[in-house]
Amino acid sequence: MNDKKKKPQKLRARLPRGFVDRSAADIRAVDEMTAKIREVYERYGFDPVETPLFEYTDALGKFLPDSDRPNEGVFSLQDDDEQWMSARYDLTAPLARHVAENFNDIQLPYRTYRAGYVFRNEKPGPGRFRQFMQFDADTVGAAGVQADAEMCMMMADTMEALGIARGDYVIRVNNRKVLDGVLEAIGLGGDDNAGARLTVLRAIDKLDKFGPEGVKLLLGPGRKDESGDFTKGAGLNEAQIARLLDFVSLLQTAEAALDSHPLTQSPMPGISIDGPKAIRGAIFDTLHNNFKDSPTGVEGVFELKQIWQLVEAAGYGPDRIKIDPSVVRGLEYYTGPVFEAELQFAVTNEKGEKVVFGSVGGGGRYDGLVSRFMGQPVPATGFSIGVSRLMTALKNLGKLGTEEVVAPVVVCVMDRDIESLGKYQHFTQTLRHHGIRAEMYQGNKKNFGDQLKYADRRNAPLAIIQGGDERAHGLVQIKDLIEGKRLSGEIEDNAAWREARVAQVSVPEAELVEKVREMLAAQAEDRAQTRGL
Repeated sequence: MNDKKKKPQKLRARLPRGFVDRSAADIRAVDEMTAKIREVYERYGFDPVETPLFEYTDALGKFLPDSDRPNEGVFSLQDDDEQWMSARYDLTAPLARHVAENFNDIQLPYRTYRAGYVFRNEKPGPGRFRQFMQFDADTVGAAGVQADAEMCMMMADTMEALGIARGDYVIRVNNRKVLDGVLEAIGLGGDDNAGARLTVLRAIDKLDKFGPEGVKLLLGPGRKDESGDFTKGAGLNEAQIARLLDFVSLLQTAEAALDSHPLTQSPMPGISIDGPKAIRGAIFDTLHNNFKDSPTGVEGVFELKQIWQLVEAAGYGPDRIKIDPSVVRGLEYYTGPVFEAELQFAVTNEKGEKVVFGSVGGGGRYDGLVSRFMGQPVPATGFSIGVSRLMTALKNLGKLGTEEVVAPVVVCVMDRDIESLGKYQHFTQTLRHHGIRAEMYQGNKKNFGDQLKYADRRNAPLAIIQGGDERAHGLVQIKDLIEGKRLSGEIEDNAAWREARVAQVSVPEAELVEKVREMLAAQAEDRAQTRGL
């Protein structure tokens, strides 16, 4: 019999699928980006608010599946009184709950912004994560389309504040009522067809991704992707599909004409037009003619026309904000204008193909979401930025991560008695209190060379050194590690190295801060010259 005890099995360290660890560089890049977004939102008069990561599942909205354990699309659990809670799917539904719960204490219109993580229980893939950050702005309690127009203008200003030039982005605007009017015209009106309408809208929303043929499959029997996964289609007949695709194609052609004015010929048969404003007018005439028998569609066209007039009056032309009937948005709670921020420059995808970067955010009007809690109409509109996706875009443009972060100055530990350690700690705290990043070496290695290797791996700019002799004379050594690295490639003779005292100075303790600042400033100037600034 073997009495030898089995060693406990080591726990395997593994990251959950669809999640990522964030590096210091990524965290700083996000902080840099969100600070610029926040500045624009504040300028527009929006104030911050924060809601929790979890909400009661029924508060998140009717777009969630109806099942015993609502875990399709969301991560859910039961709390101690057996009520279902879910990790928030977006930041809009929690805001609706917050507004309803605090309705008597907030000032309408309620203009607010917030950033935070959201969670999707979906199949992860390249660039598709189960946890990601959004940055939202919303106006609750404003029924007029001027609130929607303002959202579009604020998103255009945000893109430019982030360094994205005109021509590299566009805010595309549509109206769910226009789309509902098309669906009514093909026999999908009324409450009984709500599910079918949502399936159709989500199919149209994939137009940029799958093209007309892929969308045709999603509108009809369904589509199988490259991995073999099958997406069930909306089950429309050929006549219904043709009407939908003809409508979207017609309006896309008309809107594209704005990019090549002045025109001598109309993009739409039978309509004589000249110049961008006339093209806009022709677009709205065409929309109106398509919805003569649909009050919902007519209302949507009128609202789109008002948004166009408002943004044009404010100086936001079609190079920044444009009407685009292919914009859908995939969530069911949108009730009116919908919009997307799209980046139009090309990037190389994982297959090595050049593709347009695409959407980095979107939103729209959701007048029914707060009303579910209130029993009374509460209009609302908002916009959400996909932070991680936008960060990737800004890195592609070289617009992010340019702010310099200097590594800490390392205070070396030459002697380990408590009096000496106290002295080193005093140096460290003095540097910190004067706004200089600093750390005292905390490793166990006594070898001084190992401490310098650590500082080198940390990319520390300077090392602070004080042995017993220096302490007795009230002096401290400051070693310029950056200059030392540079000179080490130029001096090969050991005697010359010792004689040169490479990049190392001795100063009185009282002059430590002043000298450190001087040496850091010299390094910064060298870096600026190297970059050609």
